[in-house]
Amino acid sequence: MQSSNEERAGDGRPVRADARISRERIVASAGQLFAEEGVLVSLERIARHAGVGSATLHRHFQGRRALAVAVMDERVQALCSRARRLSAEFEPGQALEEWLRAVVEHNNTFRGLAMLLSEELAEPGHHVEARHDEVRAAGRELLRQAQQSGAARNDITVPDLLNLANGIAVATEHARERERQAGHLLNVVITGVQPRTDAAVHGPRP
Repeated sequence: MQSSNEERAGDGRPVRADARISRERIVASAGQLFAEEGVLVSLERIARHAGVGSATLHRHFQGRRALAVAVMDERVQALCSRARRLSAEFEPGQALEEWLRAVVEHNNTFRGLAMLLSEELAEPGHHVEARHDEVRAAGRELLRQAQQSGAARNDITVPDLLNLANGIAVATEHARERERQAGHLLNVVITGVQPRTDAAVHGPRP
């Protein structure tokens, strides 16, 4: 009898453990190389990096776009899982700040993936939009907790934060010291997210 949680391929057939491991290695290698070298890195190079043959890669993924979707799925799942871990491990304000740093890094990779997924992005109710909904839901819970604790302003929304994170990713995409510059800009954003004091609004009292 087959296990109820046995992983299956797109055609419904069970996926062997070795095939599953090969697929996971391909997705991990693609995600790393997309981030380091751009989304146009050759599929053959991805296969070599994953330690599999080119035929194995093509057996799992029917082209670059299918691989891009798999990378996006893996990154979104990781981002949402991180939101849950941060919520459990840190105070609400710090949890939100750490998650926004992860979102900036995610966006630096996804900006390239968006080029490959442009046709899907144009379709209503598409797979990519569903993944965006998951990210927004994860951020909404972190923001709610930060606002309830007094660590974030009440007039900020999740779309505000995601737009700012994406803007930082765009602004620093080709910077020589991308991580340092992205961190500096995010620190500016975090300062704006925090509740304003009377001194911040009106200036220090004489």
